[in-house]
Amino acid sequence: MIKAPDHRQHRQKYILEALSKTSQPIPGQEFANQLQVTRQVVVHDIALLRSRGHEILSTARGYCLQSSKKPANVTVLSVVHRSSQTADELYTLVDHGIAVLDVQVEHPLYGTLTGQLGVESRRDVDEFLRQASLCQAPFLLTLTDGHHLHSVRYPSSARLNQALVALAAKGIEVL
Repeated sequence: MIKAPDHRQHRQKYILEALSKTSQPIPGQEFANQLQVTRQVVVHDIALLRSRGHEILSTARGYCLQSSKKPANVTVLSVVHRSSQTADELYTLVDHGIAVLDVQVEHPLYGTLTGQLGVESRRDVDEFLRQASLCQAPFLLTLTDGHHLHSVRYPSSARLNQALVALAAKGIEVL
């Protein structure tokens, strides 16, 4: 195990270095264990790093750095379905090689609410659904009668079109 840095500045440097060395999210609890601090200390350190301009995303699977370059083949899908169809929606997309980067809803009071998803595989979907079940959190789409947006990254237009056809076959409407 790595010896925990003694000061906040050292912890934050450690967090940034760890995030910069991987494209996979790192759970906050993993940082807490490595740094021998509480999870809340990690959350506070992440907030301070963000306040200094570091673009750190929080996902259901952990923290990751936001890429500074915009990836090719990214689009926004406008989708309508029931909460009970969320697993079908996400599995269908990842099965076609589509990465679901986020979910967004337009709230009448708060404006655009965005949740980072970062799901690219069935394993990612399973973990997202497990986390949702553990915390008993309703999906954002429940705020807007099923209407929501997803930023997605796709390997080709053909694969994206195949995914859209498969979603329609499952009764998931893409506008």
